[in-house]
Amino acid sequence: MTQPKAKPSFLQRLWRELLEPIVFAVVITQFIATLVGVDGVSMMPNLRHHERVLVPKYETWLHKAGIGDFSRGDILVFKPPAEAGTRSFLGLWNFRPFLIKRLIALPGDTVRIENGVVFVNGERLNGSFTTDYWQQQGCWDTESEIAVNVQSGVQGIVETQQEFTVPQGHYFLMGDNRTATGSEDSRLFGPVPMRDIAGRAAMVVWPIMRQENASYNCDLAGASPDRYVTYSGESKLNWRLLSRPPAFRELNVR
Repeated sequence: MTQPKAKPSFLQRLWRELLEPIVFAVVITQFIATLVGVDGVSMMPNLRHHERVLVPKYETWLHKAGIGDFSRGDILVFKPPAEAGTRSFLGLWNFRPFLIKRLIALPGDTVRIENGVVFVNGERLNGSFTTDYWQQQGCWDTESEIAVNVQSGVQGIVETQQEFTVPQGHYFLMGDNRTATGSEDSRLFGPVPMRDIAGRAAMVVWPIMRQENASYNCDLAGASPDRYVTYSGESKLNWRLLSRPPAFRELNVR
C-alpha cells in the first residue's frame, strides 16, 4: 500500500513558493546576466531610447578579481559619482541612476579633446562611428566646453583641463551623442572607478524590431526624446551584438 506523501511544512512552502524564486533571480541577475534599459539618447545613434541590452555580469566579477579587463570601445553600464547628482524615489530616498556610455580610455591613458575630436595617448581616434551621424543631423558639437576640453569643470567635481591622464583603477567614458548637451559623462564628472562599473552591454535584445532610420531634431533637444527623435524606413530585426567599433582596434596604443 502506497504511503501518502507528507504534507510540506510551512517553511518548505515558504522556500519553494517565495524565497527560492527570489534567491534564484538575485543569483542570476547579480552573477550571471541581467537586462538593462536605455533611458535617453546619450548613446545615439548606436543605442536608442527604450532599448534593452544584455549585460553579462560574470565578466565584471572576473575583471574585478583581476582576470581580464574591459577594452576601449566597450559600452559600459555604471553609476556616476554621487556629486554628479541623484534622483529621488517618491521623496523617500535618493539614489544614483545607472548610466550607459562608451569606454574611451583605460587606466594610465592620456586623453585630449580638440574641436570635438578625441585623442588617446596622442593618437587621433577615428570618431566616424558616431560623428558621421551627427554631421548629417547638423549638430556635431565642435565648440562647447565639452568639445574643447577633456575635463569641463562643473559643480567643483573636476577642474577644466585640455589633457587628462586616467588614474589607475578608473575608466574614461563618453556618450556617442556628440551634441552640446547630448551626454553627461566623464567630461563633466571625471573618470569612473572600477567599483562603480556594473558591466558591459553585450547585445540588444529589445525591441525585437526597429525602424531603420532615426532623425534627431537638434532644436528641440532637451525635451522628451519622444518629441525630437523620429523614426522612419523599413523595420528590421533589432537583435544585434554590440561589438567595438573598428576605430578602437586600429589605435596604435598599448
